[in-house]
Amino acid sequence: MSVKQRVIKPKNQQTKRALEQRAPKLIENTKTAMFVRGGRTSEQVTQVLKELCMLKKPHAVMFKRKNIMRPFDDQTSLEFFSNMNDASLFLFGSHSKKRPNNLVFGRTFNNHILDMIEFEIQSFHSLKMFKNLKVTEGAKPCLVFAGELFENDAEHKRLKSLFIDFFHGETISNIRLAGLEHVISFTAIANKISMRGYRTILKKSGCKTPRVELEEIGPSLDLIFRRTKLASDDLFKRASKQPKALKAKKKKNINVDVFGTTHGRIHMQKQDMGNLQTRKMKGLKRGAVEGSADDNKKAKIDNGDE
Repeated sequence: MSVKQRVIKPKNQQTKRALEQRAPKLIENTKTAMFVRGGRTSEQVTQVLKELCMLKKPHAVMFKRKNIMRPFDDQTSLEFFSNMNDASLFLFGSHSKKRPNNLVFGRTFNNHILDMIEFEIQSFHSLKMFKNLKVTEGAKPCLVFAGELFENDAEHKRLKSLFIDFFHGETISNIRLAGLEHVISFTAIANKISMRGYRTILKKSGCKTPRVELEEIGPSLDLIFRRTKLASDDLFKRASKQPKALKAKKKKNINVDVFGTTHGRIHMQKQDMGNLQTRKMKGLKRGAVEGSADDNKKAKIDNGDE
């Protein structure tokens, strides 16, 4: 027996706009991240949450109150907050004797937990410790991943995908060189992830392309793997599926070589070479006298005179 779902119509324009904003779209909105504090947090965890929230702004929601929850034991509270705030990403921070300086990165799909990865903060250097200029708030960062584990290990591959979701910002079609002012680097060594923040400095190089230098501005984080709860391959494939309307249609008989040159193949019908006209230049056309002489000679050959 099928149960019909009741559709509630919006009572005012503000509610209508909010529902339209949450409705499914071909090109989804930029993902929002929640920054949640647990029942007990250390000063270091609180500062990490605040500074990572600054990197994610304006698509970030910082919870001011503490929330007693254990994400790996019960996910209902996080799923409820995710649905209420229309946020598919979250960062949960807590501190206890068993798990000191604890961070949990995660994301949801269809209002249910998809992936969660837990870390221990080994070392942390705040933005305030770097006495130099910072980048513009909301600037789209350039993400750099170093280490073979990001390409070979299944958990690190999923972690790389999670970090890209978390930090990549708005989806854009074009970007100018001066707009690449922020670089976030992730380095994987064994069970340790090093996160560094840099500001790009463009200097004169004597040619059209400037010389690029990196200046560390923070925050600087060293994270140690603790626990993971990852979605199955089938569920992750379903969560990553793109609508058919967004997929680029393949053009037949067109390919691009290694040098970027486009080559096309044209299919033509078989030509009748007997009817091919070859004498198109006026100087090569046969005159009237030449034509009649050739015709007489051909007639003699047919009659057997020669």
